[in-house]
Amino acid sequence: MPDITPLRSEDHAEWLALWRGYLSFYESALDDATTQHTFDRLTDAASDLHGAIARSADGRAIGLVHWLTHPATWTSTDYCYLEDLFVASDARGEGAGEALIAHVRDWATAHGSAKVYWLTAQTNETARRLYDRVAARSGFIHYQIAL
Repeated sequence: MPDITPLRSEDHAEWLALWRGYLSFYESALDDATTQHTFDRLTDAASDLHGAIARSADGRAIGLVHWLTHPATWTSTDYCYLEDLFVASDARGEGAGEALIAHVRDWATAHGSAKVYWLTAQTNETARRLYDRVAARSGFIHYQIAL
C-alpha cells in the first residue's frame, strides 16, 4: 500500500512531473505561472486548497490528489470537492488511487464535511472502475460556462 503524505514545498519537482502527467492525460496545458501559483496554494497552510502525494514502497512519487471544501445549502457543514486525482501510468492498479481517495475521505470526515464528491471524464474508464467500487454515482450531469 502506498504511503500518503501531505504535499510539502520540498515535493515540488516530483509533484510537477505528476501534475504535467495529469494535464497531459486530460490533453490540457497551463502556463507556468498558474502551475506555480497552484503549487504555492497547495503547500500554504493558510490556503483553502489541500494536497497530498502518494509514494511507492521505494519512496518514488506515484500519485497526487488535491481537494477543497466549500459551504453547501443542503447541509449545515461543508462539502469536500476532490478536484484532481492522478496516478502515474506505471503505478496504476496497485492501490494508489484508492489510497488517495481514502486519504481525502478521512481528512473530510475529521474536518466535519458532509460528503466528498468529484468529477471525471466519461471516457476515463479505468478510473471509473475504481470510482464505482469506492463511491456512488450521483446521477447528475455536469455543465459549465467558461468565463
